[in-house]
Amino acid sequence: MSIAALGECMLELQGQAFGNLRQTFGGDTLNTAVYLARCGGAGLKVHYATALGDDSLSAGLLERWAAEGVQTGLVQRLPGRLPGLYLIELDEGGERRFHYWRGQAAARAYFDTATTALEEQADALDALYLSGISLAILPQAGRERTLALMTRMRAAGKVVAFDNNYRPRLWDSTADARYWYGRAFAASTVALITADDHQALHGLADLDGAVAAAQALPVAEIAIKRGALPTRVGLDHVWQDVPTEPVPRVVDTTAAGDSFAAGYLSQRLRGAAPAAAAAFGNRLAARVIQHPGALIPREAMQDLVGA
Repeated sequence: MSIAALGECMLELQGQAFGNLRQTFGGDTLNTAVYLARCGGAGLKVHYATALGDDSLSAGLLERWAAEGVQTGLVQRLPGRLPGLYLIELDEGGERRFHYWRGQAAARAYFDTATTALEEQADALDALYLSGISLAILPQAGRERTLALMTRMRAAGKVVAFDNNYRPRLWDSTADARYWYGRAFAASTVALITADDHQALHGLADLDGAVAAAQALPVAEIAIKRGALPTRVGLDHVWQDVPTEPVPRVVDTTAAGDSFAAGYLSQRLRGAAPAAAAAFGNRLAARVIQHPGALIPREAMQDLVGA
C-alpha cells in the first residue's frame, strides 16, 4: 500500500520568546506522514508532497524525513525559496499558542509548475491525505488542481482522506473557507473531523451541533474527534462511539489530531474496522500528548507499533 500526504512542513521553535528555544520541524500533514511511516511498517509506503527551497535548511528537512521512513520523491525544490517557520509557546496546561512566519514559504508554490510529481504518480498511489491547512496555504489555482486530483483519485476507487484542520487566519474569509471545505468533502472518501474546528468554521452554537452537522457530511466514512469525549466513527451512516484513553498528565497537545489521523488511516489501510482504527488512533494520540513537540521520540511509542 502507498499513501501520499500533501501539505507544508515548517521549521519549529519550542519555548518562550527571548528564552531558551529548541529547534525542530513540524506541520500537520508532515506529522501525520511521519506517524504513518512509524505505524505502517514495511507494508505501507508513505510519501510526502510539498515544496522546499534549495537551501541547507530544506536539505536538512529532507534528510530528517527520509530518516523517519518518509519518501521524498514527490517534493519540489524551488530555487531561492525557504521553508516556513513557527514558534510554539505552551501554557501550564499544555495548550499552545502559535506564531507563524510563512507568507513566502515554498510550499505555497507547489503547483506553480505545469505539473507535479504528485499528479504524475497519482495512479500508482492507493491513498491521498490532506487537510484544511493544505488547501489554505495554496493560491486558487493550486486549490483547483488539488480538488481535481482528489476527484480523479476518488473516481479511481482510491482512498481520499480530508482532515478539517481549520485555521481562520489562513483564509480570506469564513465564507471562502466554507466554500473550499465543501468541495473538499465532496471529493473525499474519508473525513477526519475535529468537532470544535467544525463548530468554528460553521458558527455553530455548541459541540453537539457541530457533531450533528459533521455526521450529515456527504462522505461515506467519517471520524469525529471530540477532545476527551469518545470519538464517533461512522461508515455508511452506521455510528459507533469509541472511548478515548485518559492520560495522567497532558504535556503538549501539539499533533494530537495529526497522530490520530495516522493511527486511524494506518489501520484502515490494513483492513481494520473503523472502530478498531479509531481505538488505535486514540491510543496513539494519548501517547503523543504526554510528550513535548509535534513528533515524539520513536522509542516513546515503540510498544504501540512493534519493532
